[in-house]
Amino acid sequence: MDLFLTILGLLLVILGILGSILPVLPGPITGWFGLLLLFLTSAVPMNYYVLGITFFIALLILVLDYLIPGIGAKKFGGSKKGSTGATLGLIIGLILPIPLGFVVGAFVGALIGELIHDPRDLKRALRSAFGSFVGFLASTTMKLFVSLIFFVFFVYELVENWTEIMPF
Repeated sequence: MDLFLTILGLLLVILGILGSILPVLPGPITGWFGLLLLFLTSAVPMNYYVLGITFFIALLILVLDYLIPGIGAKKFGGSKKGSTGATLGLIIGLILPIPLGFVVGAFVGALIGELIHDPRDLKRALRSAFGSFVGFLASTTMKLFVSLIFFVFFVYELVENWTEIMPF
């Protein structure tokens, strides 16, 4: 059972890293569940402090993920349509076969969203699209950083308790 929980936990931590970039998956929370599964094995001693702190961080990142792109857009004079456009552009950019399509898609989506909001002011639309884009990049970087830390911590605990997890 420990081996199953460990493999499932590793998959969740890796999905957490992917979820930091893909908007459909909640990155750090998914990674935290991977850590939880590792600590639920009988091979790894339960550490409530680590689980509590990492859960708090994952929840904080989840909340900030919704706030930061909007803050970036507002700082540069953007609208809700710009933030929505950035998210939709990201999803479309993931489908397109171009390098860094999700980055280009987020910016173009924010620009289109701002132009839908106010089609007469291209300069303001570019500025606010840039703000939405900066907010998106800041949020994604933050999620990716935390998810990578969760992954490193998972691997560290796995290596430390390898002989107890692997029955052979």
